[in-house]
Amino acid sequence: MDGANHSMVSDFVFLGLSNSWEIQLVLFVFSCMFYVASMMGNSLIVLTVTFTPQLHAPMYFLLANLSFIDMAVSSVITPKMIYDIFRKHKVISFGGCIAQIFFLHAIGGTEMVLLIAMAFDRYVAICKPLHYLTIMSQKMCILLLVGAWIIGVMHSVIQLVFVIKLPFCGPNVMDSFYCDLPRFIKLACIDTYRLEFMVTALSGFISVGSFFVLMISYIFILVTVWKHSSSGLSKALSTLSSHIMVVILFFGPCIFVYTWPYPTSQLDKILAIFDVLLTPFLNPVIYTFRNKEMKLAIRRICSQLVFLRKVIDGGTRRRCREPAGRRVTVSRRAPAEPPRRTRLLEELNPGQARPRSRPAPPLRHRHRRRGSPPLPTPPPRPSPGVEWESAGQRGLRRDPAGDTAAGAREGPSRHCLN
Repeated sequence: MDGANHSMVSDFVFLGLSNSWEIQLVLFVFSCMFYVASMMGNSLIVLTVTFTPQLHAPMYFLLANLSFIDMAVSSVITPKMIYDIFRKHKVISFGGCIAQIFFLHAIGGTEMVLLIAMAFDRYVAICKPLHYLTIMSQKMCILLLVGAWIIGVMHSVIQLVFVIKLPFCGPNVMDSFYCDLPRFIKLACIDTYRLEFMVTALSGFISVGSFFVLMISYIFILVTVWKHSSSGLSKALSTLSSHIMVVILFFGPCIFVYTWPYPTSQLDKILAIFDVLLTPFLNPVIYTFRNKEMKLAIRRICSQLVFLRKVIDGGTRRRCREPAGRRVTVSRRAPAEPPRRTRLLEELNPGQARPRSRPAPPLRHRHRRRGSPPLPTPPPRPSPGVEWESAGQRGLRRDPAGDTAAGAREGPSRHCLN
């Protein structure tokens, strides 16, 4: 009988958020807008931290992982909720419901521990700045991240071990838009009071405990800074204000859902929407507008992405404009005009072959060093067919009539070109 009853319930039906078409339309636009904005904002933070060497620091490393976790939390619930808004029969399979519960609690537990790690990072940076790089090394950051994921997965697995084997013989209707443990357990065919108490105690303990640990750590940081210097209190408060806002936005709905003794379905739905849609959207906004380095790095990344898109679009348009059978013509340069010396030689000796022009010598010592003597000026080139003689650094044209007198006064002449 138990096996037959267990095989009867293979899926669950959600009642959804509302049956009014106007409210459904508003919820659809609201959900799509905030989901796309949160995914784009968190993706931009991850890309900025990854491809900006100036942001390879422990604080930004933890911030990038927080953005990744926010994207994962939104992707677990929001796409299914948007898909089911206008559907009359909002159905999810038994395996899909178990998977949703597992990822929701695993990622939620990981985010709680990661927020504690970020608070520890701020404590070391403010209270022990000289030992910050030694304590928050790359190895320590990786250990904190791995420990957060291990604790989150263990938190989810421990609860599912007691829930997955429950018999479900009907009804299979949930007054919600996603699968969560409190409403999932109530659909079992047995008395689940102890199991509900265990789930509430475990989830409530990790939520309330993490929240109080974070608040105590922030208060301790502020008191420590205030004791050392009252002027540094305002700076520390401005640094921690973004962290405190994120903690309150995340832990407030969780604590209310898992610890409030008189739950109501409508209030739980509103808090779930706030925790799934608004918190992942506000996290990048809070951390971005409170950090100048992050804002500058995001502007740089956005400008690079816009430039890359323009280059890609320009290349695509250029290829589309060229016809299919177009030939690529290579323009050939006109033959260079022969130098002046070669032209004069051809005019004087028209029957001789043109001499091969020598290549120009390389330009060496073009720029002399400061303080060195100026380079000597080269002597002028003689014209072809004209004889020159040097007489005391003075170039004088030879005179056939006064050849004897010139030779007597200045000695024999030197001919540069015959």
